[in-house]
Amino acid sequence: MTLDFERVGPEAAAEMLGIVRTAFSARPPLDPPADALGETEGSLKERLSGFGGVLARLDGVAVGAVVMDPADSTMWLRRFAVLPDQQGHGVAHKMVTYAAGIARSQGFDDLAVIARPELPETLRFWERQGFRNQHSRRQHGREVSREAPAVRLHRPLNEHVVEALDADAMSELGRRVAGLLAAGDVLVLSGGLGAGKTTFTKGLGAGLGVRGEVTSPTFVIARVHPSTVGGPELVHVDAYRLGGIDELDDLDLDTDLDDAVTVVEWGEGLAEGLSESRLEIRIVRAEADEGPLDRVESPAGADPRRVEIVPVGTRWRGVDLSAL
Repeated sequence: MTLDFERVGPEAAAEMLGIVRTAFSARPPLDPPADALGETEGSLKERLSGFGGVLARLDGVAVGAVVMDPADSTMWLRRFAVLPDQQGHGVAHKMVTYAAGIARSQGFDDLAVIARPELPETLRFWERQGFRNQHSRRQHGREVSREAPAVRLHRPLNEHVVEALDADAMSELGRRVAGLLAAGDVLVLSGGLGAGKTTFTKGLGAGLGVRGEVTSPTFVIARVHPSTVGGPELVHVDAYRLGGIDELDDLDLDTDLDDAVTVVEWGEGLAEGLSESRLEIRIVRAEADEGPLDRVESPAGADPRRVEIVPVGTRWRGVDLSAL
């Protein structure tokens, strides 16, 4: 099967309306109903007369649609829909990726969507695509807001996403990231228990050529791994039990963080004070069931991860992360 994407304008309103009505009608009833169910061909023509939209075609047949609606530096994705009988081919995920590429090329800072809390699997899908909800605002500083009955979710467009199929791939990603690092760099790792933060850091340590086995620093809070190749040391920190990143000063580390690469696990909301420039790396287990928009099975025996890498600060301006 061949999946293609097409930029469209008002001329595609009728085709897009059929997809939107079919997809939104298949959802559980909501109170109040979804605004998308009130769309007409005329109203969609008006929406598409601005920036336009995207149609996804599977073997030439339109199966997905989204209206792109710019507002200041944000590109909103409106009327995002995939035909129910075509969900499972990765259409929704690829349509987000395609729209992100368009928005990034036009200089927009982020993507945004509006979702309903009554549809938790749909919210979960958007979070898998890198969009953040109100809880993540506190941790990530990303602009989101909740207005009943909807929640607004945002995804930064300078984010780089890598799919790591297994532990070896996660370790190799750490090695590749190490090739970009210099003394004074800070990495903030987040993800649930068993997500692969320490596996990533092991690969990073191998790439930096440091001494000592890299393990979870949970019981000692921080470990220092000296370089064996004349490069920066690796400081591996577990911030889970720290009240604030300033408590690092009390750890009496036998190194200057300006001369080391510092990796902080569980550092969201804390490590921002350690450096204005940093790499924020979020690791998410890519479960086989991605929710109602996409259900894509992983290869047998694989335990894939989605790794979201966001460069923050002047240190990373102009650094090409696409090779990762």
